[in-house]
Amino acid sequence: MTETATNSRSHKYTTREALLQPMLAHAAFDGWSAASFEAARRDAGVSAGEAELACPRKELDLLAHWSRKLDEAVLDAVKSADLSTMKIRERVRFGVMARLEAIGEHEEAARRARARLLLPDAAVEAPQLLWATADTIWRAIGDTSTDVNFYSKRTILSGVYGSTLATWLGEADAEKPEAQAFLDRRIQNVMNFEKTKAQLQKMTADLPDMAGLLGKLRYGPGPRT
Repeated sequence: MTETATNSRSHKYTTREALLQPMLAHAAFDGWSAASFEAARRDAGVSAGEAELACPRKELDLLAHWSRKLDEAVLDAVKSADLSTMKIRERVRFGVMARLEAIGEHEEAARRARARLLLPDAAVEAPQLLWATADTIWRAIGDTSTDVNFYSKRTILSGVYGSTLATWLGEADAEKPEAQAFLDRRIQNVMNFEKTKAQLQKMTADLPDMAGLLGKLRYGPGPRT
């Protein structure tokens, strides 16, 4: 990356950081909208040109920036934790809780963010951000899978996090007992699934390749020798 590109990227990040806090304040009342973005820009003292360069999609780019900041909070939390004493389910729980707790006082902005991500122009952004969160959590807690498990783990955790987030934001109690209990149940479901999958793989290890056999039935046995 050239020095010019590096400086441009750094300036974009700095501008987004300047916009984020006022945007969170406006989004909590008026949602993540172009109007809120403009109000945040004025509050931050950022010129229209700088804002356009940093966030060409306005509030959607800033929302994505906030999501990445929350993901970074997971990495910071893990650095200060002793994962070696935790079982895998405890590590997953720790990562999810770190992400949820990073929302802090901005729960209303987070509720409005979920609503914004349901709009058609965020149809691609929403699952990408959720996947990125799941990927961050797995990597942070030491996952090194590279096979199909890499994708299945992130797909499953995306569902766990997304549903837990909805429960978390819908609970008035600051301690979030219902959301935490919900998370524990979801993680237990995942552990049960992984256990069943492992048992099934062990049971079928010596069986013929059914996919190959079905392929032959569909396309024929191939040339005879």
